[in-house]
Amino acid sequence: MSFVSSQQSLQQLYLEHSGWLNGWLRKRMGCAENAADLAQDTFVRLLAKHREVPSLREPRAYLSTIAHSLLVNHWRRQAIERAYLEALAMQPEPHAPSPETTELIIETLLAIDAMLLRLPAKVREAFLLSQLDGLTYAAIARRLQVSERMIKKYMAQAMLQCLLLAEG
Repeated sequence: MSFVSSQQSLQQLYLEHSGWLNGWLRKRMGCAENAADLAQDTFVRLLAKHREVPSLREPRAYLSTIAHSLLVNHWRRQAIERAYLEALAMQPEPHAPSPETTELIIETLLAIDAMLLRLPAKVREAFLLSQLDGLTYAAIARRLQVSERMIKKYMAQAMLQCLLLAEG
């Protein structure tokens, strides 16, 4: 199917389902403006994958799947931003970073969060126990009921992902 006919299909899909999608998102978000933004983002994602539009058998299920993914990302971003701002507010001498710096920090936190989510559960847990709780490898091994050698492998795997994140 050509790009032109695919764009026509996307336009038809938008005309037939954008109102429904907007309402679906508004119910979940409680905010018409954010719902409209995510609905638009859903169709932008479809536009990027224009070759898939003509073959949709259940467009609302497909649209809601894409929108749900965007919604989860939106909520995760809000939670990370809220946690950062709360931590910043608890600092003894508030040195409010510029909006640009705040945005860079939040984007970095989101990238770290995404990297952690890609790690296998035990690797992630071992890494967090080491980095956030300051546990020794032996203590982590006991807690996770694996050998200390396995913890070293987990940590190497997590550290490699940290390095890849730093390079990217």
